[in-house]
Amino acid sequence: MAEISRLPGPVMDLWEWQFDGACRDADQDLFFHPEGERGSARRRRAEAAKAICATCPVIKECLKQSLAVREPYGVWGGLSEDERAAVLAERGRASRVG
Repeated sequence: MAEISRLPGPVMDLWEWQFDGACRDADQDLFFHPEGERGSARRRRAEAAKAICATCPVIKECLKQSLAVREPYGVWGGLSEDERAAVLAERGRASRVG
């Protein structure tokens, strides 16, 4: 008989948390900057997206997933792409030191 305990779980179990995201009912344009957006306009848009993230019941799952797949664009788990890049860079430095 095959050993099934090592098989991955059903795919739905891995992604079902997304159905509970506060962003599902929000304007998706808040979470992704348009090309060429800079400065205060970009900061205001990102802060509005992060305010939605702050109310989200699955913010931890979202952030974990975005870091795991190195999501390059948008606000995920309450962090911008630059903030996620900084977290990943710090993790890389910590793993080289430790």
